[in-house]
Amino acid sequence: MTLLFFAILPILWLIVALSGLKMAAWKACPVALLLSLFASVIYFGMPFDYMASAVLEGTALACWPILLIITATIYTYHLSVHTGGMEIIKAMLNSVSSDYRVLILLIAFGFGGFLEGMAGFGTAVAIPASMLAGMGINPVSAVAVCLVANFVPSAYGSIGIPLVTLSGIMGTDSAQLATYVALQICILGLFCPFLMVAIAGGGLQAIKGMVSVCAAAGVSYVLAQLGVSYFLGPELAGVAGAICTMGAIIGAVRLFSVENEAYVLQRAEMPPVTKKQAILAWLPFVLIFVLLLLTSKLVPTIYDSISQIRTSVLIYKGEGGSPYTFHWIATPGMVIFFATFVSGLIKKTSVADMVQVLGKTVLSLRPTFITIISIIATAKVMGYSGMTTTIADNTVAATGLMYPAIAAFIGSVGGFITGSATSTCILLGKLQMDAAVAIGAPQDAQIWIAAANATGACAGKLIAPQSIAIGVAAIGVAGRGSESRLLALSMKVYLPFIILLGLLVYFGGALL
Repeated sequence: MTLLFFAILPILWLIVALSGLKMAAWKACPVALLLSLFASVIYFGMPFDYMASAVLEGTALACWPILLIITATIYTYHLSVHTGGMEIIKAMLNSVSSDYRVLILLIAFGFGGFLEGMAGFGTAVAIPASMLAGMGINPVSAVAVCLVANFVPSAYGSIGIPLVTLSGIMGTDSAQLATYVALQICILGLFCPFLMVAIAGGGLQAIKGMVSVCAAAGVSYVLAQLGVSYFLGPELAGVAGAICTMGAIIGAVRLFSVENEAYVLQRAEMPPVTKKQAILAWLPFVLIFVLLLLTSKLVPTIYDSISQIRTSVLIYKGEGGSPYTFHWIATPGMVIFFATFVSGLIKKTSVADMVQVLGKTVLSLRPTFITIISIIATAKVMGYSGMTTTIADNTVAATGLMYPAIAAFIGSVGGFITGSATSTCILLGKLQMDAAVAIGAPQDAQIWIAAANATGACAGKLIAPQSIAIGVAAIGVAGRGSESRLLALSMKVYLPFIILLGLLVYFGGALL
């Protein structure tokens, strides 16, 4: 029991620090790293040089490609705000309908999913929630629908980084992992648009007249996400799903008359958006999408060429270490930076302005840098020292062959603690894999259980203190009791979601 206690000590600390003490993640995660270092050396007999090299490998993984992608995507968003493109995009979305039920689907589910796929890390809740609240929708309801909407794309995060990271930890194909995630999410994903409309409209009666639009939104999202995951992998699955669902919502509104006077918003007239303004506003995101496609495995000539520009280094000194490969060009972060700079030049943004925005972006992300580096280093130390294996063995001993039924719940604990699918995949990914191996699961079932870690994290983010804090801060009602009201509302969604996920994972895994 002593070994088990010290194995889970970093995780227990994060639960207490983030949930009980309300400590910022960038302050709590370095302490978790120190606890893991102490436990690994004193109680698990990890040599000091092995421990140091594990930390170094975790830092390398954090910086390249994870923090590179985070910085690039957030920079794209900040530059879009700086050039006025984001205001044009908001105006275009607002012009689709006066019925706020349609707008919550278009902005929270569609555009929010697009932001999650491009930037992640809170933008998909903060920006749509502030847009909806600014249009006159009840602020608490605005945050609640954004939290629900974020369930579908958040497993893919920013350019697929949670699943790319998890597949790297497992040493498996990222496309298969992404496909399994899409399969686990799809049933609940179909219900999300209906649930959002019911929350915003004050009850099930709000769904009347919106069935076609809700169905179009849900079906288009999950099918696009599944298709792209299977053929291309996780990088563009969330973005493609969001683009398809925005198109499907607009198409459904054009085909079916859904406006109801009871749900019409009274808004001030907005100036029309010209075709040139629209093209320039969407240009950086279109360029990113196109260039990511061109540099993906879908175009092997380009992909194979740029993949050769790499450096492999053996960082971890102990048993089980393998060379870590730095892909200097064939990584989404570099592609996003290139697309953003090109779009900025086309929009005649000065280089000085682009550099200034980049500097501000890097400064704003300093807490994120500390959080990600420390949490990944913690996961590496826990994995190499045997701490995660100890946790997995004890969990399997307690649950036996029923373990797959709680895999999603374990992932949701990670999502609740960290507020991030990426951090959850890093922190608990190896634990889930070790548990799957311990129950004798075949390779496909191991990947299926690992996928449950990511989908469970999506459910955990519904009730994560960080997610709720981001939402209430965006609408300007922090500290007014809104947090507790949102938590109570989110818990009503989380509980059935996590139970259904457990059933899906258990019975779905039996079919593999």
